[in-house]
Amino acid sequence: MRLYRIYNSLLFIFVLNGTGVFAQVTPSASATGHVIAEIIPVFAASETSQLNFGRFSPGPQGGKIILTPYGTISVLGSVFKGPGTHNAASFHVSGHQDAAFSINLPAKPVILTHITSAKTMIVDNWVSVPGTEIGAGMLQGGYQVVQVGATLNVGTLDDNPVGVYTGTYEISFDFN
Repeated sequence: MRLYRIYNSLLFIFVLNGTGVFAQVTPSASATGHVIAEIIPVFAASETSQLNFGRFSPGPQGGKIILTPYGTISVLGSVFKGPGTHNAASFHVSGHQDAAFSINLPAKPVILTHITSAKTMIVDNWVSVPGTEIGAGMLQGGYQVVQVGATLNVGTLDDNPVGVYTGTYEISFDFN
């Protein structure tokens, strides 16, 4: 019987110790991870020089002022070119190096309005360098300057009284 008690005691100790091994909790830890993503502009454009037809006088029949993208000006009709500066518009286009882009000039004439009388003049025949062909622009070194010219249609002095005429236009650059 004594052997039985020793056996039961040992069995009890063994079971107790064995149960203790299975009842232990394994340590664990958790952490929060972070994710980052950034969207960058593939393409950006800004006006660096305004389209400026300069100073002039309409004359008795009016006419046209043609301003090329290179900044040269020619006058048709009875318009008299005055002193002062004129210049083509320019836009700084930037983005991924060697990306091609297209230029979309105004499809319709743009109206310039006299700042006090509401009289108007029309700007049309938009041209640019580079041209408007698909992929004509190339961001060599990650940028390109686009030059824009147009034609200003001038009326008589009665149609277009002395003063400043202003307007806006939309030009877009499409990444190809």
